[in-house]
Amino acid sequence: QTTLAHIIANSSKKNGTRFVTLSATSAKTNDVRDVISQAQNEKRLFKRKTILFIDEIHRFNKSQQDTFLPHVECGTVTLIGATTENPSFQVNAALLSRCRVIVLEKLSVEAMEAILMRAVRFLGVQVLGQGTQQSSSATGSGSESSEFPVYIEEKALNTLAYLCDGDARTGLNGLQLAVQARLAAGKTAPLNLASGGSAHGILVTEEHVKEGLQRSHILYDRAGEEHYNCISALHKSMRGSDENASLYWLARMLEGGEDPLYVARRLVRFASEDIGLADPLALTQAVAAYQGCHFIGMPECEVILAQCVVYFARAPKSIEVYKAYSNVKECLRTHTGPLPPVPLHLRNAPTRLMKNLGYGKGYKYNPMYKEPVEQDYLPEELKGTDFFKEQKT
Repeated sequence: QTTLAHIIANSSKKNGTRFVTLSATSAKTNDVRDVISQAQNEKRLFKRKTILFIDEIHRFNKSQQDTFLPHVECGTVTLIGATTENPSFQVNAALLSRCRVIVLEKLSVEAMEAILMRAVRFLGVQVLGQGTQQSSSATGSGSESSEFPVYIEEKALNTLAYLCDGDARTGLNGLQLAVQARLAAGKTAPLNLASGGSAHGILVTEEHVKEGLQRSHILYDRAGEEHYNCISALHKSMRGSDENASLYWLARMLEGGEDPLYVARRLVRFASEDIGLADPLALTQAVAAYQGCHFIGMPECEVILAQCVVYFARAPKSIEVYKAYSNVKECLRTHTGPLPPVPLHLRNAPTRLMKNLGYGKGYKYNPMYKEPVEQDYLPEELKGTDFFKEQKT
C-alpha cells in the first residue's frame, strides 16, 4: 500500500499536484486540520490540487474520520487511505460511501517465487535445483563477503513462497535472515553440482528457511476480519455435520493464537441455537468444555475443544427452540398498543389487598390434580398462539 502511495506521489508531482502523507499512528486531529487548511489555500490561490495519503487510517477513531467528510465532499483534498483491516468494520460508513474501496489480494505463489528469484540473483546466491543448477550473476554483496559461494535449494525457495502467505515483505525478510544466519555460522558442506562437478560452499536448506521466518506460517488476525471468518466457518461446518472441516477451522483458530475461552463461549451458544432439544446434553458438554478450558488453558485444553466440536458436528440438529423464541420476539416487536397484562389468575398475591383485587383467583395448582388441568397461561389476546409453528410473514 505504501509503495503504491509513493508511485502515486511521484506521478502527482509531475502533474503539479501536492502529495501529503500522514500516519494515523502518530498524527493528531490538529495535524489533519493543518493539512486541510494548507490544501484550501493552495486550491484558492494557486488552483493546485492536494492528495492526502493516510497510512493505517483505521487507527483514527470515528470522530477523527468525520474531520475528512466535508473536505472530501467539496474536493478540497483527494483522500487515499491505507488499512490492513476490513474497512467495513474500521472506517466510518459516511466516509466509506464517498470512497472507492480497492482490495489488495495476496500475491500468488508463482509471483512470490519470481520475487524471491529476483532477490536471489541480487544477492549472488546460486540455486540448486532438483535436476538443474541455475547460476546467477552476483550483483549484490550477499555472497561476496563470504570466502565460499552460497547456494540455496530450489525446494527451500518453493517452501518459502508458500509459507509467506502472499506477503512479499515476509518472504524477503525470511530469505535474508536465512542467508545471513548461514553466513554467520560459516559452515560449509561438499555439494554435488548438476554439471557433474563438486564444490564446497554454504548451503541454505528448507529447514534454514523455516528458521528464518521465526514464526508459525499459520496467519490469523484475532482482532480483524479473519477472526470472524474462521468462527463463522467453524459454526457452519458443525451445523453441516462435517467433523473434519470443524476440526480444521478449530485448529486454524487455536494454532493462530485465538483465545480458547472465546471458542468455548461460541460453542455454548451453538449447543442451544443449532442442536437444541435434539440433544439436550449438548449444552452440558459445552459448559463443561468451557470450564475445562478455564481450568487448564492452552495448549492442554485444545483436545477438550476438539472433543466438543466433534460431538457437536455428529449431534442431531434442531432449531425448534431457536425459531420459537425468535417468533416470540417478533410477536413483541410487532405488537401495537400496550402489551397485554398478566392474567389475574397467574399473578402472585402475597398481600391481602392483592387477594381482594383478584390476584391469583381461580388458579389451579397442577400437582394437586391427577388428571390434566385445563387452564390458560397466555394473555387473552394471544390465546391459542403456537410459537413453535411457522409464523406468517
